[in-house]
Amino acid sequence: MAINQKLKIAIGSDHAGFEYKEILRDYLSDYELKDFGTFSLDSVDYPDFAHPVASSVENGETDYGILVCGSANGVAITANKHKGIRAAICWEKEIASLARQHNNANVICVPARFVSTDLVKEMVNTFLTTAFEGGRHASRVDKISC
Repeated sequence: MAINQKLKIAIGSDHAGFEYKEILRDYLSDYELKDFGTFSLDSVDYPDFAHPVASSVENGETDYGILVCGSANGVAITANKHKGIRAAICWEKEIASLARQHNNANVICVPARFVSTDLVKEMVNTFLTTAFEGGRHASRVDKISC
């Protein structure tokens, strides 16, 4: 794994993403992680975990965020309410790469019900190791905030 060990990563999930969050915690165990929960399979409300992850990235406490829920839609919608957050739903490794290269995404949102555990590891690794290209993409990203 080529992830920069100095990165600070916020991670969170709802009950549908809990098992994948735990897999990612183990996969990223050599790195500085801040786990915002959930901490069981008990039914919970995804905004209760997406907001703290997004706030952590928004405030500069962490460099990137990882959010996991069943479809990734709820956590992405919630995280994107935060100023400066660019949360991308990723279901393929190439999407994770483009989210970083072209959109300077800082939160990856994973649909646990639609990707394999091997793919989620590959996507997260790609997301965390891919640089923003800047250039023509920078002016586009600058237009995102309201």
